[in-house]
This record gives sequence, structure tokens and C-alpha cells, in this order.
Amino acid sequence: MSVEATSAGAILFRDTRGRREYLLLKSRPGDWEFPKGGVEGEEELQQTAIREVKEEAGIENFRLIDGFREEYDYVFEAGGDTIHKTVHLFIAHSYEASAELSNEHRDLQWRDYDQAVNTITQDGPREILDGAHDYLDELKERTDGDYVLPAEG
Repeated sequence: MSVEATSAGAILFRDTRGRREYLLLKSRPGDWEFPKGGVEGEEELQQTAIREVKEEAGIENFRLIDGFREEYDYVFEAGGDTIHKTVHLFIAHSYEASAELSNEHRDLQWRDYDQAVNTITQDGPREILDGAHDYLDELKERTDGDYVLPAEG
């Protein structure tokens, strides 16, 4: 049987000593990825991403960045079913310096862009990180480094 599944998560970053770092989590199967998980009930994708950052990284003080959402998909087998999963990724700015390892992951690391791109094990998330990094560079220039666009009005 073929099953459709939807997940959402966030490319979480922090600024440390003038350097942007991204949080990567090592899953139980061994992939390095971003905090993400399945949509529950009637959740909106952004609500799922927020909940997953809190659950999987233990970070409460962060903000989703407006204007960025990308997706990738993959297929895997589970319990005799073929699962087609679509993952929606947002960008989130962490105001906390550290994260906590959840029981869903084996390890976590904050990595600069070059390290992160070389650590992520799947093409989809790696390509999205590339676009997110460029998006944040442009946004930082336009907003004097605070990543928040002024409200229109």
C-alpha cells in the first residue's frame, strides 16, 4: 500500500561571534538533518515546524523568518507500506546558544554553512540549506543584520 505523509521543520540558525551556525540533528538511522516531524491533527505547517523545534532541539526562544518555505520529498518502506513523505522546511532564528538532544536523535551539532552542507546526508535538505543560506545573506543585508523585514503599511 502507498501512503502519503507530510512533515514540517526548520533550518534553525544562530549568530555566534559574527558567524552564522546551523543546527543539525543525527537521526537514529544515522542521517544528519534539521528538526522536523509529522503534522499532527489540524496543525498548520508553521505550527508543526515550531512544535518540532521545541521537541527535538529543546529551544523555546526562536522566531520563524518570513518569506521562506521550501519542500523536498522522498520514498521509503515501513511496515510493508511504501511511504511518500513531503517535508516542508522553514527558517528559524534561535536566540539560544545551546540545544538539548532529544531521545529521537543520537547527536546534535551547530555547524557553519560549509560544515553543514558537507554534513547533511540527503540531497533535498542540502539543496534547501543552500537556498536558505543565500536568502539569509540577502535578508541580513536588507535589514542591517536583524533578519526582520519592516512591516508594510
